Amino acid sequence: MPTLTDPRILVDASTRDDAAVYRLAPDRALVATVDFFTPIVDDAYDFGRIAAANAFSDVYAMGATPLLALNLVGWPRGKIPLELLGDVLRGGQDIAREAGAFVLGGHSVDDPEPKYGMVAIGEAHPDKIVTLARAKPGDALVLTKPIGTGVLTTALKRDLLTAADLTAAVASMTTLNAGAARAMLAVGVDAATDVTGFGLMGHLHNMLAASGVGAEVDAAAVPLLPRAAELAARGAVAGGTQRNRDAVATHVTFAAGVEEVTRILLCDAQTSGGLLLAVPAERADALITALKKEGTPAAARIGRVTAGPAGAITVR
Repeated sequence: MPTLTDPRILVDASTRDDAAVYRLAPDRALVATVDFFTPIVDDAYDFGRIAAANAFSDVYAMGATPLLALNLVGWPRGKIPLELLGDVLRGGQDIAREAGAFVLGGHSVDDPEPKYGMVAIGEAHPDKIVTLARAKPGDALVLTKPIGTGVLTTALKRDLLTAADLTAAVASMTTLNAGAARAMLAVGVDAATDVTGFGLMGHLHNMLAASGVGAEVDAAAVPLLPRAAELAARGAVAGGTQRNRDAVATHVTFAAGVEEVTRILLCDAQTSGGLLLAVPAERADALITALKKEGTPAAARIGRVTAGPAGAITVR
């Protein structure tokens, strides 16, 4: 992406942050993001809910309030009934309503493979934007959802489990990060990002590299979805997860005692994951208390930020 220097641009793609931020006025900034993907569950309504929650997640990660969304649809016309597309859009609408946002339109194309997602727009005060680029040595790392959605949805595609076995994963993926965002704003964090396609290690690395710091992670403290470890051991590993491992291979050092299954899960490509927060150590307990009060799927202290090297992660 070209380098942009307009003073109204507060956050762009250069830091790999979660959303773009554009100053509208001294006290108002627009937060904009886009995300869409192919179905990861069999139920069309749940697919719509997951995709919408995933799109709004980037708005919450910046500390912004969702305002509106536009649907993005690819649909194989004549091959999959349009009634199922209606279920997808209804799922997206219901999540948008839960977020307090309006779906005001969108665009669709005839596509051999179904796809759905959203352009999500939010608003925040320019001075209160939370980015991934301000983590500081000594910060505690806190995660607000368990990981393992990539393994579980891959297992579904390979008939290693049934749709009913995905109940916990669907519940996590359709939970908005609104409560996590409220908690982080109330307590005050140094940096935040959401954990999605690059996996926990990939998104943590992006935060650390942008902040010029390193981190230590306690693998045993990372929360997992039910059966995620079992199915990872059985080989339910998505291609994106392996690409994630390759991408962070030079940045992540695993201690000898960290099992292979754990290494896979820490790089597992997530969908609609939680927020990863870097909070001053003295506020960590208050943050975890606030997250629990908000009912987030997890509120786990998983490690700490170190002085460096920039982007480097040690997993113990």
